[in-house]
Amino acid sequence: MQSQEQSAIVSLWRDNWASSEYRRKLISGLIIISLILISLPFFYQAIEQRNGIKFNDYLLQWLPAYDLSLFIFVTIWSMALLTFHRFRQDPQIFLTFLWGFILINLSRFVSIGLVPLNAPDNLVAIHDPISNFFYGPKFITKDLFFSGHTSAMFLMFLCLRKNADKILALIATVLIGIAVLIQHVHYTMDVLMAPLITYFLWVGAKKIVEL
Repeated sequence: MQSQEQSAIVSLWRDNWASSEYRRKLISGLIIISLILISLPFFYQAIEQRNGIKFNDYLLQWLPAYDLSLFIFVTIWSMALLTFHRFRQDPQIFLTFLWGFILINLSRFVSIGLVPLNAPDNLVAIHDPISNFFYGPKFITKDLFFSGHTSAMFLMFLCLRKNADKILALIATVLIGIAVLIQHVHYTMDVLMAPLITYFLWVGAKKIVEL
């Protein structure tokens, strides 16, 4: 049974790779995301030097600030491992997520650039050796609108197809949204707007993939 499943996965990837359109979108997407990842530390270090607006966020004033770094790290990368496993099984999920992630990062470049914000009070730095690698030498506090953590989780929810996977991803989205607020690394609006913005970016990614 397992060998048949493996054969089906290999055949599925072979069929998709045989399409010149799939190859073009996959290769161009990988090049673009590589350039984005390379540029992230320079962008983040630059925006950290700006002075911006600080919001009077009543929810954050009410919430105590705790370090939930371990919980955030485990939740995000556990869901990432599940999603990567589904990538191996379904090349279309991989391509849609890839372009969705590209659009999220490009949109955050624009929104963070246009909306300069200072960090919330009582911010507790997130210790995530994988994610923080892309911040550069200094922890970044001003990459605020909109929440990249919440967006990444919600993009997984949108891209995954199995009901059990989607339930896990939706729960993870809610938990990460709450956790980054308790950590005071985002304003409430950053978290609430992330799923809405991500939905429209996912629709855009699907249109790119389906063209």
